[in-house]
Amino acid sequence: MVKGLYTAYTGMINQEHRMDVLTNNLANANTNGYKKEGATSQSFDSVLTYKIKDLSEGYHLTRRIGHNNPGVKIGEGYTDFSQGPMKSTGNTFDMALTDSGFFAVQYTNKAGETSVKYTRDGNFTLTQEGMLVTRDGDAVLDENGQPIVIDTALETQINLSGQIIQDGNVAATIQVTDFEDYNYLQHFGENYFVPIEGAATKEAAGDIYAGYLESSNISVVSEMVNMIAIQRAYDSNQKVITTIDGTLDISANQLGKL
Repeated sequence: MVKGLYTAYTGMINQEHRMDVLTNNLANANTNGYKKEGATSQSFDSVLTYKIKDLSEGYHLTRRIGHNNPGVKIGEGYTDFSQGPMKSTGNTFDMALTDSGFFAVQYTNKAGETSVKYTRDGNFTLTQEGMLVTRDGDAVLDENGQPIVIDTALETQINLSGQIIQDGNVAATIQVTDFEDYNYLQHFGENYFVPIEGAATKEAAGDIYAGYLESSNISVVSEMVNMIAIQRAYDSNQKVITTIDGTLDISANQLGKL
C-alpha cells in the first residue's frame, strides 16, 4: 500500500516536469524560429528491462539498479525541428529558411569570449557600421565564417541562395549550415543551438526568403489541450495519495480498537 504513495508521487513529479516544458513552449509561442520542446516518460518495467539487457558491465556481474520505485520515471527531452509558418514583414534583412538548415552567428558571452551558435531566427538588422547582426547584437556569419559587413548607402537585395547583392555585385553570402543528426544539437539560451561532440555538418537544402520570418512551430491550441490533460493527471495522482493516506490512517488508528 505504501508503494502506491511513491507510485503516485512519481506520477506527480513527472506531470510537473511536463508542465514546465509546456509552459516554456507557450512563453515562446511568438518567438521567431522557436522549436517546440517535449518531454518523455519511462515506466518502471521499461527501466528494469533496459538494465537487465545492459551487458556493458559483463555477463555475470550482478549489480543493483539503484533506488527505483514501481512508478514513472522522467525520460529524455526532445526538440521538434519541424518547419514553422512563414510571415511577411517587408524588411529586407528579415530572413526565413525553408526546409532544413540554420543561420550561423558569432555569439559573445559576458566575458567577451566568442563562439559560433546556430539559429532559425532570421530577425536581422544592420548596424551603423554596416554589420549584419541579430536583435541581440551577435554578428551573422558569411560562408567563410566571417561577420558580414556591407555598405549601408547602397540598395540591397538578397536572393534565394543567400547572396547579398549591392550595385550588381555579390557583397557577401550568408552561411547556412545543416547537420546530419539533430540529436547532436543542444539548446542554448532562448533561441540558439550549439553542436555537441559527434555532430556532423552537411549542405543545407533550404532556400532563404528575404522579407519573411519563420514563426515558432507551436500550436497554442494543442498546448492548451495538453495543459488540461496534465492538470487532470496531476489531480488524479493527488487523489490517490489522499485515498491511501486515509486508508493508512484507518489501519493505524481505528482497526483493532475495542
